[in-house]
Amino acid sequence: MLRVVDLSAPPATDGRVTPGVLVGCGPTTDEYWLETATFTLSEEPCDDRRVVTVDSVPEALADLTRRCEHWPHASAICDDVLRSIDPDGATPAGVVTESLAYSTLQAGPEFARWLRERGAAVLPQIADPVRAQRDGDTLRIQLNRPQRHNAFSTDMRAALLELLAVAQLDLSVSAIVLSGNGPSFCSGGDLAEFGTFADPASAHLARTRHSPALVLDELTARFGRACRAEVHGQVLGSGLEMAAFCGWVEADRDSVFGLPELSLGLIPGAGGTVSVTRRIGRWRTAYLVLSGQTIGAETALAWGLVDAIRD
Repeated sequence: MLRVVDLSAPPATDGRVTPGVLVGCGPTTDEYWLETATFTLSEEPCDDRRVVTVDSVPEALADLTRRCEHWPHASAICDDVLRSIDPDGATPAGVVTESLAYSTLQAGPEFARWLRERGAAVLPQIADPVRAQRDGDTLRIQLNRPQRHNAFSTDMRAALLELLAVAQLDLSVSAIVLSGNGPSFCSGGDLAEFGTFADPASAHLARTRHSPALVLDELTARFGRACRAEVHGQVLGSGLEMAAFCGWVEADRDSVFGLPELSLGLIPGAGGTVSVTRRIGRWRTAYLVLSGQTIGAETALAWGLVDAIRD
């Protein structure tokens, strides 16, 4: 259940906080509750990364309450994971923590409900899901399932990993540009593929042993800003999570960013609790997941989710 703390008259505390989603609202001056809350809502503009500005706090709270009541397991586990991960710590540890929680939810009733509501689905086979071009010392990698807004699939992941391995092994490569063909950079995981793994344990091993996120993190450590993502259109779910691992993210003005996994009874599962949190803090990351709201390029730039907007 979601709990609300009125920061105009915050309750006394002994320093212990009961686990669960806790949203602050009101004056953004109480350091303890700003730090402790899952995030704080305000109708006043605020640069503090622990605060999210909304048009109407009562309406935002009503929507958040509805969502947390509909997906209580995923909401609580999202909060647990974001509080547990050290964004400045080792990336593999964070990715493993996230994936274990994700697998727990895959075995839970909320994801099962979503699968029933979705019904049977057919995953289309699309040739050449990722394309690459060498441009001097730069390796340009383009996601290439435009018919699906570059929805991320198992075959796309395998092809992407192969190309990223080239950058890892070829010392003549000194820059990477990751982009997407068609109307969007990446709309997130391909929903037609969800639920196809035989069991959550196998899915966990696949996510953590074959993770583009970990390779992008490694390449960013090596190349810095020369490991670049150029995004446009839908930049959702795993698309946003992977791009955020890059050392530099440029966005078209039409870009829309979000983490929609809660509506499946899940949390981000492509490293986003690490990569997105590093860029915007756990509070605004929690807001994106729990609210399901998307943000445009200008807000993404102000938050630090992207580094530049292309005109």
